[in-house]
Amino acid sequence: MPRHYAPELCRRVIDLIESGKTVAEVAAMVEPSDQTIYNWWNRHLVDTGRRAGTPSIENSELLAARRRIAELEKELVATRRANEVLKEVVPPKGSSRPSR
Repeated sequence: MPRHYAPELCRRVIDLIESGKTVAEVAAMVEPSDQTIYNWWNRHLVDTGRRAGTPSIENSELLAARRRIAELEKELVATRRANEVLKEVVPPKGSSRPSR
Protein backbone atom coordinates (compact mmCIF):
# COMPACT_ATOMS: atom_id res chain seq x y z
CA MET A 1 0.00 0.00 0.00
CA PRO A 2 1.46 3.38 -0.97
CA ARG A 3 2.57 5.64 1.85
CA HIS A 4 1.27 9.19 1.90
CA TYR A 5 3.55 12.02 2.93
CA ALA A 6 2.63 15.53 3.98
CA PRO A 7 2.53 18.03 1.12
CA GLU A 8 4.92 20.23 3.12
CA LEU A 9 7.56 17.48 2.99
CA CYS A 10 7.17 17.17 -0.77
CA ARG A 11 7.50 20.94 -1.13
CA ARG A 12 10.66 20.99 1.02
CA VAL A 13 12.19 18.15 -1.01
CA ILE A 14 11.44 19.96 -4.29
CA ASP A 15 12.95 23.16 -2.87
CA LEU A 16 16.13 21.27 -1.88
CA ILE A 17 16.49 19.82 -5.38
CA GLU A 18 15.88 23.21 -6.97
CA SER A 19 18.59 24.68 -4.71
CA GLY A 20 21.12 22.34 -6.32
CA LYS A 21 21.13 19.19 -4.22
CA THR A 22 20.96 15.83 -5.96
CA VAL A 23 18.13 13.38 -5.40
CA ALA A 24 20.57 11.01 -3.65
CA GLU A 25 21.64 13.75 -1.23
CA VAL A 26 18.05 14.64 -0.43
CA ALA A 27 17.06 10.98 -0.05
CA ALA A 28 19.83 10.57 2.54
CA MET A 29 18.39 13.50 4.54
CA VAL A 30 14.66 12.63 4.50
CA GLU A 31 12.52 9.53 4.88
CA PRO A 32 11.06 8.97 1.39
CA SER A 33 12.99 6.73 -0.96
CA ASP A 34 14.92 8.13 -3.89
CA GLN A 35 12.29 6.71 -6.27
CA THR A 36 9.54 8.60 -4.43
CA ILE A 37 11.59 11.77 -4.66
CA TYR A 38 12.15 11.20 -8.39
CA ASN A 39 8.37 10.80 -8.80
CA TRP A 40 7.76 14.07 -6.93
CA TRP A 41 10.40 15.86 -9.01
CA ASN A 42 9.01 14.57 -12.30
CA ARG A 43 5.46 15.58 -11.24
CA HIS A 44 6.81 19.04 -10.34
CA LEU A 45 8.46 19.39 -13.75
CA VAL A 46 5.18 18.50 -15.49
CA ASP A 47 3.15 20.83 -13.25
CA THR A 48 5.50 23.74 -13.94
CA GLY A 49 5.52 23.10 -17.70
CA ARG A 50 9.17 22.11 -17.90
CA ARG A 51 8.29 18.60 -19.05
CA ALA A 52 5.49 17.34 -21.29
CA GLY A 53 2.54 15.69 -19.58
CA THR A 54 -0.81 16.29 -17.92
CA PRO A 55 -0.59 18.62 -14.90
CA SER A 56 -1.89 17.41 -11.53
CA ILE A 57 -4.86 19.79 -11.57
CA GLU A 58 -6.08 18.38 -14.87
CA ASN A 59 -5.61 14.84 -13.58
CA SER A 60 -7.74 15.59 -10.52
CA GLU A 61 -10.43 17.24 -12.67
CA LEU A 62 -10.42 14.23 -15.00
CA LEU A 63 -10.72 11.85 -12.05
CA ALA A 64 -13.66 13.84 -10.65
CA ALA A 65 -15.36 13.82 -14.06
CA ARG A 66 -14.91 10.04 -14.38
CA ARG A 67 -16.41 9.53 -10.91
CA ARG A 68 -19.40 11.69 -11.84
CA ILE A 69 -19.89 9.79 -15.11
CA ALA A 70 -19.87 6.50 -13.18
CA GLU A 71 -22.51 7.86 -10.78
CA LEU A 72 -24.70 9.04 -13.64
CA GLU A 73 -24.38 5.69 -15.43
CA LYS A 74 -25.52 3.89 -12.26
CA GLU A 75 -28.49 6.25 -11.95
CA LEU A 76 -29.36 5.65 -15.60
CA VAL A 77 -29.32 1.87 -15.12
CA ALA A 78 -31.59 2.21 -12.06
CA THR A 79 -33.96 4.53 -13.94
CA ARG A 80 -34.18 2.18 -16.90
CA ARG A 81 -34.86 -0.79 -14.60
CA ALA A 82 -37.58 1.16 -12.76
CA ASN A 83 -39.12 2.07 -16.12
CA GLU A 84 -39.19 -1.60 -17.15
CA VAL A 85 -40.84 -2.59 -13.87
CA LEU A 86 -43.47 0.16 -14.22
CA LYS A 87 -44.27 -0.91 -17.78
CA GLU A 88 -45.01 -4.41 -16.49
CA VAL A 89 -47.25 -3.18 -13.64
CA VAL A 90 -49.05 -0.18 -15.18
CA PRO A 91 -50.59 -0.59 -18.63
CA PRO A 92 -50.08 2.25 -21.11
CA LYS A 93 -52.68 5.04 -21.13
CA GLY A 94 -55.68 4.67 -23.37
CA SER A 95 -55.74 0.87 -23.49
CA SER A 96 -58.62 0.53 -21.00
CA ARG A 97 -61.25 2.39 -23.09
CA PRO A 98 -62.48 1.46 -26.49
CA SER A 99 -61.91 4.09 -29.16
CA ARG A 100 -64.96 5.94 -30.58
